[in-house]
Amino acid sequence: MRLTPRQTPRETLRERVDRVLGDPIWWDDVLQLAKTVLAAVAAWIIAANLLDLPQPFLAPWAALLVVHATVYRTFSKGTQQVAATVVAVLLATVVGEALGLTTGAIALLLGLALVLGAVPWLGAEATTIATTGLVVLTTGFDNDVLLVSRLLDTAIGVAVGLLVNVLVWPPLRRRTAAEALERVDDGIGELLVDMADGLRARCQDADVAAWTDRTRDLDADLERAWALVRQAQESARMNPRRSARRMKDPQQWLELLRRMEQAVAETRSLARTLGGQQAHRETWGEAFAVPWIGMLGDAGRAAGGDPAALLDVRRRLEAFTEELRATERSPEWPIYGALIINLRNIVDAMDKVAEADPIGGKPLPLRLPVG
Repeated sequence: MRLTPRQTPRETLRERVDRVLGDPIWWDDVLQLAKTVLAAVAAWIIAANLLDLPQPFLAPWAALLVVHATVYRTFSKGTQQVAATVVAVLLATVVGEALGLTTGAIALLLGLALVLGAVPWLGAEATTIATTGLVVLTTGFDNDVLLVSRLLDTAIGVAVGLLVNVLVWPPLRRRTAAEALERVDDGIGELLVDMADGLRARCQDADVAAWTDRTRDLDADLERAWALVRQAQESARMNPRRSARRMKDPQQWLELLRRMEQAVAETRSLARTLGGQQAHRETWGEAFAVPWIGMLGDAGRAAGGDPAALLDVRRRLEAFTEELRATERSPEWPIYGALIINLRNIVDAMDKVAEADPIGGKPLPLRLPVG
């Protein structure tokens, strides 16, 4: 963030902190971190203090493994990781009993762990099996009481991790996905406005290339948004929160993503068309350049949440097209047609997106105290 002449570094820092404190996504991440720590500490207290198990380190280890970003993944992925932990304990015990704590035993243990980790029903948990087995082998394996204790430690950690993640504000990634969608929405609008401003200022080839690169950045943001919407949908599965019901089948958000994909593709096509022009406004003529560039900028400003303004741009574009048809044809007609079609398709794709805004919700009313 650049400093304005009226903004001091302290004010800038305060603004950044306030923005973070008001961001619900950041608070979701903080809550998930706190829940993970709570689950691990609670598992340790139960195993070490209440049950007085001799080596209770596996309890917090197992708790850390099962606390995932969604309740569904806590059960599905957590089950695989727990199975891997149990396999590791048993494998380390068998190898230790057979070979003792030797270099050959460690090599054999790691080799078997990596092979077992490739078994589909273990979910490719090779690292979990290898690390857990190595810890068990090096901390003692020749005591049946320790074996039972380690399995009990694992069971405690699993149970505590599941309970904490399900009962303590179960995660629902709706806001994270909504923020990702809104970021793409805003990015498309800002790019269209910048393109209009650049065309008014007689842009250069480097500007056009930069616009094309920004569409690729938007593609990356779209991929991330798709992943986060799928995660939000997954977070609604097995989630006891009432608000989770709407996220089990987020068809509206999927449609918004498809529309934004179309808008980004049309914007890239628009930039490539512009890249083929040596002198845009001079080549087109002011009769085409002035109204079309104005509609391009208006479409960008409306894309962020003004469907009525987008509809107005659509009507103006139709009237402009009819007006051009009544005038004398020029050598630039193919370019005119390409630019009009691109802009029309962008407007058509973004109308529902603008209507759905704001999709990220309002920031939390949290700020640093004044003084």
